[in-house]
Amino acid sequence: MSNKFEKVKAYYECRLWDISRLRKAVEKGWITPEEFEEISGQVYAEE
Repeated sequence: MSNKFEKVKAYYECRLWDISRLRKAVEKGWITPEEFEEISGQVYAEE
């Protein structure tokens, strides 16, 4: 589990972050694509 996983998950679940911000967290290496999918329920695909 990534160091920032719990923080990123909390921000998303509290609706402080939207899906695009969650994608940025993957791009910055804060969470993995697999963790993105766990948090959002969507498949991660680079845009």
